[in-house]
Amino acid sequence: MKIGNIELGEQPVFFAPMEDISDPSFRRLCKEYGADMMFTEFVSSEGLIRDAGKSLKKLDIADYERPVGIQIYGKNPNAMTEAAKRCEEANPDLIDLNFGCPVKKIAGKGAGAGLLQNIPLMLEITRKIVDAVNIPVTVKTRLGWDETDKPIVELAKQLQDCGIAGLTIHGRTRKQMYKGNADWTLIGQVKNNPHIHIPIIGNGDVTTPEIAKQMFDNYGVDAIMVGRGAIGKPWIFKEIKHYLQTGRLLPHITVPEKVELAKRHLKYSLEWKGDITGVFEMRQHFSNYFKGLYNFKSTRIRLVTETNPEVIVQILDEIADKWSDM
Repeated sequence: MKIGNIELGEQPVFFAPMEDISDPSFRRLCKEYGADMMFTEFVSSEGLIRDAGKSLKKLDIADYERPVGIQIYGKNPNAMTEAAKRCEEANPDLIDLNFGCPVKKIAGKGAGAGLLQNIPLMLEITRKIVDAVNIPVTVKTRLGWDETDKPIVELAKQLQDCGIAGLTIHGRTRKQMYKGNADWTLIGQVKNNPHIHIPIIGNGDVTTPEIAKQMFDNYGVDAIMVGRGAIGKPWIFKEIKHYLQTGRLLPHITVPEKVELAKRHLKYSLEWKGDITGVFEMRQHFSNYFKGLYNFKSTRIRLVTETNPEVIVQILDEIADKWSDM
């Protein structure tokens, strides 16, 4: 599979852009475990053209995570186009347009999935950006706004006509948010439409290697994208790729192995964000890494309230010792 001139191999597995999740420290882990394509957290086009520090910081990418895309969102064609040009200067492998984020502060203001209610504007933004940059442009969107409005089959052709190099489809509507089950039926219809010649990436509810294989086999997608399924489980990329290649499941990762992973993640986070922010933003990851351990509540509270990185490492070592048989 290729996006533009980016060679991604057979049945690649992508790591989804997620706010406060797909930062450089977690992307690095996911890459180490075999993710084939990375994306930044989504970047506000308005923030970027105003030189907002948080938005500019998200443009930082490393060579070890390539191929990597920068994802932007917004609803103003001129702002989106200018933001895309600034992203291109950061030298990503591609630019991805976020037409799928369902959260109220984005979709409710007409950006992200909000553009599913204004498809002419979505297409205008897409055309302008494709014409303005010299690297591949891709789109991530949803089936539609709600159960009565699912235009994705026709929309995919319209976006392709705008010149995009690939399309990721999340199998839910905006109204669903992340509730219910993702419906891959329409994703399959897009992929198997004879008028579609760009790569189609399926997204939604890929949480196990078996599900990943099922989505490839049943719907014929060119790639799958893992989002929430990687939270607390970055090794899922290794598990999926091993299963796709061999048909066998890898042994479950042990708690001591999770501890070593968490230490590495903490190290990356501290290097990237400093001690204060680095520790604070690791807390949600710590909770997810050790979710489900018996009698873990008191240890979890210590782990997610401690501010000293050295003490956190000591607590992690205690976890490895106490739950070494798991």
